Amino acid sequence: MNETRKALDQKRAPVYEALQTFRQMRVVPFDVPGHKRGRGNPELAAFLGDRCVSIDVNSMKPLDNLCHPISIIKEAELLAAEAFGAAHAFFMVGGTTSSVQSMILSTCKRGDKIILPRNVHRSVINALVLCGAVPVYVNPEVNQRLGISLGMRREQVEKAIRENPDAVAVLVNNPTYYGVCSDIRAITDMAHRAGMYCLADEAHGTHFYFGENMPVTAMEAGADMAAVSMHKSGGSLTQSSLLLTGPRINPGHVQQIINLTQTTSGSYLLMSSLDISRRNLALRGREVFAKVTSMAEYAREEINAIGGYYAFGKELIDKNSIFDFDPTKLSIHTRDIGLAGIEVYDILRDDYDIQIEFGDIGNILAYLSIGDRPQELERLVSALAEIRRRYQADPSGLLSQEYIDPQVVTSPQEAFYAPKKSVPLRESAGCVCSEFVMCYPPGIPILAPGERITHDILDYIEYAKVKGCSMTGPEDPDILNLNVMVQRPEA
Repeated sequence: MNETRKALDQKRAPVYEALQTFRQMRVVPFDVPGHKRGRGNPELAAFLGDRCVSIDVNSMKPLDNLCHPISIIKEAELLAAEAFGAAHAFFMVGGTTSSVQSMILSTCKRGDKIILPRNVHRSVINALVLCGAVPVYVNPEVNQRLGISLGMRREQVEKAIRENPDAVAVLVNNPTYYGVCSDIRAITDMAHRAGMYCLADEAHGTHFYFGENMPVTAMEAGADMAAVSMHKSGGSLTQSSLLLTGPRINPGHVQQIINLTQTTSGSYLLMSSLDISRRNLALRGREVFAKVTSMAEYAREEINAIGGYYAFGKELIDKNSIFDFDPTKLSIHTRDIGLAGIEVYDILRDDYDIQIEFGDIGNILAYLSIGDRPQELERLVSALAEIRRRYQADPSGLLSQEYIDPQVVTSPQEAFYAPKKSVPLRESAGCVCSEFVMCYPPGIPILAPGERITHDILDYIEYAKVKGCSMTGPEDPDILNLNVMVQRPEA
């Protein structure tokens, strides 16, 4: 009983504590990594610091093993599960991409249908390429003023479930990159009534679990699995993530799925950062995220007072396609000042030394979290006001549509592995794409394998390239050519 209470004491950080003990020991390392606590690579040790490289160690009995945790990692995962209200939590060191892929691979196999919005991160469609599941897309509505895709309407999900009773799962973004939330509680209930799993991509929703007056979390809504980016708003190191599961999911099966693709050499730097960050959020998250929300609300007011910009928030809520909104999101529409979001992004970085999360065709996103301070927000607001004075132009002629409904011809896996050929970009219209094209961030595919290439999509790609969006995905890094299927699959 005492051991149980000890394991669930949120003041503890078992991985961190074990590494502190290990650091004090004089263990002679005849194992990997080869830098041997930094001695073999003095430049690396000088760059990262002795304290950092000294705990860049391999799995060993006192430090447990991420592939089969039985001691300190298991204790840390139990603490994370309790803090997030989950039945189980898995430490992930391959980013939330690996969490999303493990979530889908745990519930879907070749030929299975999965219902999901099309505005998903590429990691979701990557998982479909790997397992061969077939997407049933619920195309979200678009806010015409902002040009952004919204959440899934309940009626759309209900229709998709009714028309595809053999689907095995429904996936929900909670929230989208822009902060838009679907009615995840209702969607979970619909999925469960139909005998399906409900999966949540919560890459941008870590703070929902700890802040007050936040949108409902996937675990609170009864979802079966959720992929959570602790490194985004939770404060852990880049590439560290959590995979949460509910009581309907067999954790042993999920561990086996994770072990198919995740490294056998789990980074203790990443795991200790998850452990320490979970403790920080469990003890101080409510207070911290109240400050973050307050800063975001202040920034929205100040930016909207500049004129021309639109920092949008909870006023968009309609209780359906925008069921709720993340109050920490500082998403700003820029098209009305005559500049694409990516142009404002570039000006902020190049002229003002301000690095924001991303800029796309019509919007920018300044990502606020636990490390931000009011003085930096003041600097951002001032820079935006000056950019308007210096660069404001006629917005006519700017592309307004961020999202174009895809024409799905075949499954991502079939298209990705099918015979293909490379054709010039403009000659690809009418063909079926066999690779990805996206702006990164946010990493939502403009084209995914198995989708028809249209003139509208090609116009969008060329416009995004001209405006300076960071385009990724195709085999051709200059995106002058696209890989397409050699022939259409038989109907």
